[in-house]
Amino acid sequence: MELQKWIDKGYEIIIDLGPKLIAAIAIWIIGSWLIRMIVKGMRKTMNKREFEPSLQKFLLNLTGWILKIIMIIVVLGTVGIETTSFAAVIAAAGLAIGLALQGSLANFAGGVLILIIKPFKIGDFISAQGIEGTVKEISIFNTTVNTFGNQLAVIPNGKLSNDNIVNYSAEPIRKEAITFGISYDSDIKVTKDILLKLVNEQEQVIQDEGKVPMIVVSELADSSVNLSLRYWSKNEDFWALRWFILEEGKSRLESAGVVIPFPQRDVHIFNEKN
Repeated sequence: MELQKWIDKGYEIIIDLGPKLIAAIAIWIIGSWLIRMIVKGMRKTMNKREFEPSLQKFLLNLTGWILKIIMIIVVLGTVGIETTSFAAVIAAAGLAIGLALQGSLANFAGGVLILIIKPFKIGDFISAQGIEGTVKEISIFNTTVNTFGNQLAVIPNGKLSNDNIVNYSAEPIRKEAITFGISYDSDIKVTKDILLKLVNEQEQVIQDEGKVPMIVVSELADSSVNLSLRYWSKNEDFWALRWFILEEGKSRLESAGVVIPFPQRDVHIFNEKN
């Protein structure tokens, strides 16, 4: 009788749990297939949009794990296991981890934004957070910049994504405006002719319509008349051209008798008699 009782009990358990187990297995099989399809679709979309490989791998793995955890909770609930407390533990753990890693999460979010929006790429010359240099590496948490002095600067992505970024390499050409200060006694027209002739002699200076070199009086300063020499050039020619024009411009102006003054102040002394 005892054996029959246990057999009957087993039948009851099988009849009760059988449909649930079958449903759980079906959910697992279908869910696993759906997860693979979702991850595959995300990978195709990311490849079309040319996501960075590091970001693509991270997002695909993160999505896969989140979907698998959700599927496991659904499967356990289908079998009849109470999942409310399980979900609450996961939520509490996620909150604790989030509070403990606030700075890291901000950098992670900033890294995701940078890799998606792409305000700059590896090899670009940028200015950000008071640092100027060439971008060497973009990771999830920080960006590495090689400065002009060949130092490596590591900038947290959280700060980088929330501040101004100047990308000097985004456009193939750049506009320069070099200021030359001359004395008030010097001839402005002669100065303009000399500097404009100098610029127009350089093959690296762009002469396209709308980008013709020009020179204007930009300021009547305390000690000098400031003229702004403006021209366009390709990024790769920019610095060498600037340095040459600065040096050659000073030399030609001095040869023509144009005075480039240093800051000075007139002092008037009055001799008062009592």
